[in-house]
Amino acid sequence: MTPRLFAGLLPGFLTALIVAAFALTAQAVQPDEILEDPVLEARARDLSKDIRCLVCQNESIDSSNAELAKDLRVLVRERLVAGDSDQQVLDFLVERYGDFVLLRPPFKPQTYLLWFGPAAILLLGGLAVVAYFRQRRREAGPAMASAAPLSAEEQRRLSDLLREDGRA
Repeated sequence: MTPRLFAGLLPGFLTALIVAAFALTAQAVQPDEILEDPVLEARARDLSKDIRCLVCQNESIDSSNAELAKDLRVLVRERLVAGDSDQQVLDFLVERYGDFVLLRPPFKPQTYLLWFGPAAILLLGGLAVVAYFRQRRREAGPAMASAAPLSAEEQRRLSDLLREDGRA
């Protein structure tokens, strides 16, 4: 890579790096939500990272800008200020919204589908692909077996054609 080309790429690379760094540190918590007690705020932030945004579904309430996420962040902080332990806050949310509210649902019979569902779908898809190719082979097998070998005349003609083409 020439120095001139490298110099031309450097500003764009640095800009992308800075934007990515700020995007990773961006949080949805609004200033009016932050508790004055730093210990309670730290607990609230830790809890918020483990609670699923019910609107976004693949994002924690700590990083979601949805209104429901904000309501849940406020609710978590209210429960902590009221004296609930971290587990009591999580139990309250699970009682109200179900295990789905947790980004890491517990391993129990009601959540087996969440834990084993993706693997089961992948396994079923693999079995379907294997069955498809086995069926194709079975259907093509008799057609290939019933093909008669080339006669001496056909073999001579094929050799002539290949020789003309330069492959023999």
